[in-house]
Amino acid sequence: MADQDLVDVDPYDSGDGSLPVFRWKQAGHALATRRQLREMGLRPGGQEPVARIECRGGRRFAWLYRIDQAKPKLPMTLAKEAALDKAMAKRQTCPACGRRYFHCLPLKTLGSCLECYDGTPADPASYIAPPPTHLLAA
Repeated sequence: MADQDLVDVDPYDSGDGSLPVFRWKQAGHALATRRQLREMGLRPGGQEPVARIECRGGRRFAWLYRIDQAKPKLPMTLAKEAALDKAMAKRQTCPACGRRYFHCLPLKTLGSCLECYDGTPADPASYIAPPPTHLLAA
Protein backbone atom coordinates (compact mmCIF):
# COMPACT_ATOMS: atom_id res chain seq x y z
CA MET A 1 0.00 0.00 0.00
CA ALA A 2 1.14 3.53 -0.76
CA ASP A 3 -0.03 4.83 2.64
CA GLN A 4 2.42 2.54 4.41
CA ASP A 5 5.35 4.03 2.46
CA LEU A 6 4.72 7.56 3.76
CA VAL A 7 7.01 8.78 6.50
CA ASP A 8 6.12 11.69 8.79
CA VAL A 9 9.28 13.79 9.04
CA ASP A 10 9.46 16.50 11.70
CA PRO A 11 12.40 18.91 11.19
CA TYR A 12 12.19 19.87 14.85
CA ASP A 13 12.29 16.31 16.08
CA SER A 14 13.48 16.08 19.66
CA GLY A 15 14.72 12.52 19.38
CA ASP A 16 11.41 10.83 20.08
CA GLY A 17 12.03 8.18 17.42
CA SER A 18 10.21 9.68 14.44
CA LEU A 19 13.49 10.03 12.53
CA PRO A 20 16.19 7.42 12.11
CA VAL A 21 19.27 8.18 14.18
CA PHE A 22 22.74 7.21 13.00
CA ARG A 23 25.98 7.24 14.92
CA TRP A 24 29.13 8.93 13.66
CA LYS A 25 30.17 7.70 10.15
CA GLN A 26 27.29 5.21 9.87
CA ALA A 27 24.82 7.18 7.73
CA GLY A 28 25.90 5.82 4.36
CA HIS A 29 26.68 7.59 1.11
CA ALA A 30 23.14 8.68 0.12
CA LEU A 31 22.78 11.16 3.03
CA ALA A 32 24.74 14.28 3.90
CA THR A 33 24.68 17.18 6.36
CA ARG A 34 24.24 20.78 5.24
CA ARG A 35 27.99 21.34 5.50
CA GLN A 36 28.73 18.26 3.40
CA LEU A 37 26.18 19.37 0.81
CA ARG A 38 27.81 22.80 0.68
CA GLU A 39 31.23 21.19 0.06
CA MET A 40 29.65 19.33 -2.88
CA GLY A 41 28.23 22.57 -4.28
CA LEU A 42 24.68 21.65 -3.24
CA ARG A 43 21.97 22.85 -0.84
CA PRO A 44 18.98 21.05 0.69
CA GLY A 45 16.63 22.88 -1.66
CA GLY A 46 13.53 22.86 0.52
CA GLN A 47 13.57 19.18 1.42
CA GLU A 48 12.97 18.16 5.01
CA PRO A 49 15.65 16.22 6.94
CA VAL A 50 15.28 12.46 6.66
CA ALA A 51 17.52 11.43 9.56
CA ARG A 52 19.86 12.61 12.31
CA ILE A 53 23.49 11.84 12.92
CA GLU A 54 24.73 11.96 16.50
CA CYS A 55 28.20 12.19 17.93
CA ARG A 56 29.71 12.64 21.37
CA GLY A 57 27.20 10.38 23.04
CA GLY A 58 24.18 12.11 21.54
CA ARG A 59 25.06 15.55 22.89
CA ARG A 60 25.70 16.88 19.38
CA PHE A 61 23.72 16.09 16.27
CA ALA A 62 23.15 17.23 12.70
CA TRP A 63 20.28 16.78 10.28
CA LEU A 64 20.83 14.53 7.27
CA TYR A 65 19.43 15.23 3.81
CA ARG A 66 19.15 13.10 0.70
CA ILE A 67 21.87 13.95 -1.81
CA ASP A 68 19.76 12.93 -4.81
CA GLN A 69 17.09 15.54 -3.90
CA ALA A 70 19.59 18.35 -3.23
CA LYS A 71 19.76 21.31 -5.59
CA PRO A 72 22.80 23.27 -6.80
CA LYS A 73 23.98 26.14 -4.64
CA LEU A 74 22.84 29.56 -5.73
CA PRO A 75 25.70 31.58 -7.26
CA MET A 76 27.09 34.65 -5.50
CA THR A 77 25.75 37.77 -7.19
CA LEU A 78 27.44 41.16 -7.16
CA ALA A 79 24.72 42.51 -4.87
CA LYS A 80 25.21 39.64 -2.38
CA GLU A 81 28.97 40.11 -2.50
CA ALA A 82 28.64 43.86 -1.88
CA ALA A 83 26.28 43.26 1.06
CA LEU A 84 28.65 40.68 2.55
CA ASP A 85 31.63 43.02 2.16
CA LYS A 86 29.69 45.84 3.82
CA ALA A 87 28.78 43.61 6.78
CA MET A 88 32.34 42.34 7.16
CA ALA A 89 33.76 45.88 6.91
CA LYS A 90 31.67 46.86 9.94
CA ARG A 91 33.18 43.98 11.96
CA GLN A 92 36.75 44.53 10.70
CA THR A 93 37.09 48.34 10.91
CA CYS A 94 38.30 50.04 14.06
CA PRO A 95 36.01 52.97 14.94
CA ALA A 96 38.90 54.87 16.56
CA CYS A 97 41.61 54.78 13.89
CA GLY A 98 39.63 53.70 10.81
CA ARG A 99 41.91 50.80 9.88
CA ARG A 100 40.24 47.78 8.30
CA TYR A 101 41.85 44.55 9.46
CA PHE A 102 41.82 41.19 7.71
CA HIS A 103 40.17 39.64 10.79
CA CYS A 104 37.16 40.55 12.92
CA LEU A 105 37.90 42.90 15.82
CA PRO A 106 36.72 42.39 19.42
CA LEU A 107 34.42 45.41 19.19
CA LYS A 108 31.90 44.12 21.74
CA THR A 109 34.52 43.62 24.44
CA LEU A 110 37.23 46.19 23.65
CA GLY A 111 35.45 48.63 21.37
CA SER A 112 38.48 49.07 19.11
CA CYS A 113 41.59 47.38 17.78
CA LEU A 114 44.32 46.36 20.23
CA GLU A 115 46.59 49.22 19.18
CA CYS A 116 43.93 51.82 20.02
CA TYR A 117 42.85 49.95 23.16
CA ASP A 118 46.18 49.39 24.94
CA GLY A 119 48.94 50.43 22.54
CA THR A 120 49.89 46.92 21.35
CA PRO A 121 51.51 47.59 17.96
CA ALA A 122 49.65 46.07 15.00
CA ASP A 123 51.51 44.36 12.19
CA PRO A 124 51.07 46.52 9.07
CA ALA A 125 50.42 43.34 7.07
CA SER A 126 47.30 42.64 9.18
CA TYR A 127 45.29 45.68 8.09
CA ILE A 128 44.41 47.90 5.16
CA ALA A 129 45.35 51.53 5.74
CA PRO A 130 42.41 53.93 6.08
CA PRO A 131 41.58 55.95 2.99
CA PRO A 132 43.50 59.22 2.77
CA THR A 133 41.66 62.36 3.77
CA HIS A 134 41.71 65.13 1.19
CA LEU A 135 42.39 68.62 2.41
CA LEU A 136 41.51 70.27 -0.93
CA ALA A 137 37.82 70.63 -0.06
CA ALA A 138 38.53 72.29 3.30
